[in-house]
Amino acid sequence: MRFIDETVVQVKAGNGGQGAVTFRRAAYVPKGGPDGGDGGKGGSIIFQASPQTGTLDKIQRHTIKAKNGMPGQKKKRAGRSGKNVVIKVPLGTTIYNAETNEILADLIDVGQKVIVAQGGKGGRGNTHFASAVNRTPRRYDVGEKGQTFRLRLVMKLLADVGLVGLPNAGKSTLLGALSRANPKIGEFPFTTLTPGLGVVSYGVYQRFTVADLPGLIKGAAEGKGLGHQFLRHIERTRLLVFLIDTTETNYAKAYQSLWSELDTFDSKLSKLPRLIIRSKSDLSAPINKNTEVDSNPPLDFDISVSSVTGEGLSELIEMIAGRLGLIAGI
Repeated sequence: MRFIDETVVQVKAGNGGQGAVTFRRAAYVPKGGPDGGDGGKGGSIIFQASPQTGTLDKIQRHTIKAKNGMPGQKKKRAGRSGKNVVIKVPLGTTIYNAETNEILADLIDVGQKVIVAQGGKGGRGNTHFASAVNRTPRRYDVGEKGQTFRLRLVMKLLADVGLVGLPNAGKSTLLGALSRANPKIGEFPFTTLTPGLGVVSYGVYQRFTVADLPGLIKGAAEGKGLGHQFLRHIERTRLLVFLIDTTETNYAKAYQSLWSELDTFDSKLSKLPRLIIRSKSDLSAPINKNTEVDSNPPLDFDISVSSVTGEGLSELIEMIAGRLGLIAGI
């Protein structure tokens, strides 16, 4: 399954059914009297947030249509309404009018629904038009047209914590070590081609979600590399965890590069609460061969961790829980 986090779809709600022109048979009633029923309502298009849906791939480039309402019937019976079409979308999906860029809905709660295209009302049958001067009306209403829109759907992961780092900084390995997620891990840059999401348990009943985002490189905010495709997923996080690889030759420069890309993409991101951790602490730091200039200037790390040996992981979980307010008094 491909990870699709943005797509454009056409939605068309059903038209309302036509009202009926019919007459009942009854003694002493001219032509039996009108008894045409109303047309049925057209089906609506509804989007619903579902935790079981993780990507927009199933609806990309599709035209979504609902059924029309059925025509009214004799004996004042209304036509059957068109069935509503309910489309499941991932939590954190924002729906825009693709023509005006107006936000129509932001689906962030489980089960949250929004009608994105309203079905047309059914037309009135000739029963509604009978009067003292017109006892045999042949007038009826044609059902209303259903709404049609072109929508843009943008998915943003809902995570408490976002892991930010340069390619191959160990984000996927850390996510797997902290949670039950099973991210793809490799010894080469850009292993992560899609964001990953894991749930970390803390204590008996508490937990928080962690998102592993593809590595950022210099210029990501302008479209370079892979990270730019997923910067939007950081926007909903409450805490950023910066991973700086132990083997980096310049810790401060690596951190500044990450911070700068976030600030360029959206200045609000650079102001989010953060932790700075030194990852892969089981590996050796580069040897400084320059005695005059520090090739790896110090960086104020909050903690050092190793996803391989487990060093610092429990302390990191507790530190994150504290920053998220899961620990009273921190």
